[in-house]
Amino acid sequence: MSKTCGEVLVELLQAYGIEIVFGIPGVHTVELYRGLPATDIQHITPRHEQGAGFMADGYARATGKPAACFIISGPGMTNIVTAMAQAYSDSVPMLVISSVNNSHELALGQGRLHELPSQRQLVAGVSVFSHTVARPKELDEVLARAFAVFDSARPGPVHIELPLDVITAVTPSANARTIGTRYRSGPDSRAIADAAALLQNASNPFIVLGGGTQDASPEAGKLVDRLGVRTLLTVNAKGVLQPNHPLSLGSRMPQQPVLDALQAADVVLAIGTELGETDTLLFDDQLRLSGKVIRIDIEPEQLTRNVLPFISICADAGLTMQALYEAMQGFKAFEHQAEVSDLRRKSDALAPDAYRKHGEFLDLIARTLPGVIIVGDSTQPVYGGNLFYEAAAPRSYFNSSTGYGTLGYGLPAALGAKLAQPQRPVVCLTGDGGLQFTLSELATAVELNLAVPILVWNNNGYGEIKRYMIERGIPTIGVDIYTPDFVAIAKGFGCEAMRVATRAEFIETLKAAVSAAKPTVIDIPEALALEW
Repeated sequence: MSKTCGEVLVELLQAYGIEIVFGIPGVHTVELYRGLPATDIQHITPRHEQGAGFMADGYARATGKPAACFIISGPGMTNIVTAMAQAYSDSVPMLVISSVNNSHELALGQGRLHELPSQRQLVAGVSVFSHTVARPKELDEVLARAFAVFDSARPGPVHIELPLDVITAVTPSANARTIGTRYRSGPDSRAIADAAALLQNASNPFIVLGGGTQDASPEAGKLVDRLGVRTLLTVNAKGVLQPNHPLSLGSRMPQQPVLDALQAADVVLAIGTELGETDTLLFDDQLRLSGKVIRIDIEPEQLTRNVLPFISICADAGLTMQALYEAMQGFKAFEHQAEVSDLRRKSDALAPDAYRKHGEFLDLIARTLPGVIIVGDSTQPVYGGNLFYEAAAPRSYFNSSTGYGTLGYGLPAALGAKLAQPQRPVVCLTGDGGLQFTLSELATAVELNLAVPILVWNNNGYGEIKRYMIERGIPTIGVDIYTPDFVAIAKGFGCEAMRVATRAEFIETLKAAVSAAKPTVIDIPEALALEW
């Protein structure tokens, strides 16, 4: 039976387990939609292609699985680039399928609709790979390559573009194939033996767990317990260890007492982390480790970035931690629990008062909504939460202040997370400045009846940047912006909305919001919230 390449594409996507496509149909992509009704794939229409990318990002972070985006050629692709860059920086899987002009029209500069000199090259820098399908028979091979990246390597966005004449080309659907079960690579036994020997002979070791461990929480917990060693979590690893774990320092790496202890360690075991500035939260200086470093990462190149290793193991984090656990049988564990408690106390005492209050604000959300997923924009409570909030489970706290550091992420990413995990409470935490970047996605939330509380930390401007400018003696130009009435705007979109003034009022509204039939915008004046 023959079908168009576009029809075969959606069949393959379903075969690979794609459940949702985010996209805005356009004249160059309508043929991708012809076969959708014959599948179980849900289509979501955002109000901007950047929103589509952020929704796919939130979906993937909440589940570990990719969603797909159908994106129009030209402006659709330039719109989604920022979202792809955020996902690329944080190793988030995302499949971006786009149209492009007819094969015989590419790179001719004839002024065709949506024409770019090279759309593929435009997005190559924010994707694991970007490929133009020249013939229908390439499709199954290119998709297999994409899902091999998602399942077997360091994940990230993949872009596949189909010329208009390829989308509509007739092809035998029986020839379309998918690859079978994909596995990640395990560690070399010699590497495990060398790493185990180094840890056994260490006198002052440290562990750093990164986002690459978030699907290996059991293995991480077992290894940390067996070693008995102080352990730090990067922001993307929050929840890998339980908040009350006696060996966990949370994400307090930039706090001076913790940083001093880490930099004095004779052996550091770093697993699934870039050790870059948005991982370490060390924005003013690079991490300098005096001891020998064991680095474990699924990507070979990542093993030598930022901090050079003494031992490097290119393998899956979970498989490697399990192998190390088994190799350390009979090891007399360190007893770092008392030191961890002392470092926590000293670090928290030195923290800025506002940041401690931000952490307490996120703790309040978590106590009010057990099992919550908090999705943050780049906003002040998120920066405090990055240091002090401790999620109860992996994939329960993420934001755009890590990695690429964009604004406008929080709202659409929270919608993606809610679509991925409808049974769990999902909260969007955004600032009044960041929300204005993607405010139109309130319409998407209402259309889908998503019960997502949207918390607007309102300081009438770009508060974090203003603080940064004041600290450096820079005139505060461009940060005190006009702030609209979010309650009125939200009601105009069809949301529930209110401004809260007290802690009790906030808790009551938050509880009601997760069981509402629509999203709820909760405007929180910063000056009042800091007193709660």
